Amino acid sequence: MRIALDAMGTDSAPSTEIEGAVAALRRFERDWEILLVGDQERIGAELSHHTGFPQDRISVVHAPDRIASGEGPAAAVRRKPDSSIVVGVKLQKEGKADAFVSAGSTGAILASSLFFLRPLPGVGRPAIGAVLPTSHRPAILLDAGANVDCKPQHLLQFAHLGHVYAQDLLGVESPRVGLLNIGEEAEKGNELAVESYKLLESSDLHFIGNIEGREIVRGGCDVLVCDGFDGNLILKFYESVAEFIIGLLRKEMEVHPAVELDLNEIFRFLDYEEYGGAPLLGVDGVSIIMHGSSSPKAICNALEVAARAVESSMVSHMAGELAKGTGN
Repeated sequence: MRIALDAMGTDSAPSTEIEGAVAALRRFERDWEILLVGDQERIGAELSHHTGFPQDRISVVHAPDRIASGEGPAAAVRRKPDSSIVVGVKLQKEGKADAFVSAGSTGAILASSLFFLRPLPGVGRPAIGAVLPTSHRPAILLDAGANVDCKPQHLLQFAHLGHVYAQDLLGVESPRVGLLNIGEEAEKGNELAVESYKLLESSDLHFIGNIEGREIVRGGCDVLVCDGFDGNLILKFYESVAEFIIGLLRKEMEVHPAVELDLNEIFRFLDYEEYGGAPLLGVDGVSIIMHGSSSPKAICNALEVAARAVESSMVSHMAGELAKGTGN
């Protein structure tokens, strides 16, 4: 198995990506190879600082260009065919890699994945899936930002994609699917919510109805479906609340050092980097999207998520689920 890693994506590239890749090779006992995609000279110089890892399982694919976050995604993908994002996605398209991981421009990753990997049959809008910690078990939120405006059929497709992700990567046998809404009643919400409820209710998914915002952290569902506008708001609010809580705990420990709290466990539970990035679900391949501020720890975990997606044949399972569940 080969995982292509965009080595030029983070704010501190390529040092962060290389440190994360080396950590993954040391930590996970897998029969895999990591392809570092980016400026060969800079990557080589950074790699020389690392030892004690299986060097035969890491290689460099030269990609001299980089797409900045402020560039127009579609135009940048066309204008910069030698960028690390385009080269990395094309490695998967050409069968030279099994998955792609990047902390670069989200728009460019979306555009490249759509153009080269193509959507799965029956997918009108691929969605970004984000894993959220809850009091019960992690839940998958989608769409987390790829599609601001959606139709009810798109939310039904998101539900089927999330259903497979929850089964294959979160280990949930019968995922509970919920629709984000302002109330529990079927007639609540805007036209999108009301019509999406009808489609989800008539599907063969384990649909449990509308989920209000306060129920998310309580573990109200395993798959939370919404449009990308609401999903992105929830994701960023979730991350900010986690940082806020961690800050409060640190201050409490400084004031009351005798208080016994397993801070490491609490931090691990709240840390989004533990969940390894957000997959783009609905394309014919594995693309993992990360923050530009991601740490080596996040890179390491994202590589593991990508490997698990490949091993579980998640993409082919999604194609089968969509054909069965949406009539395509």
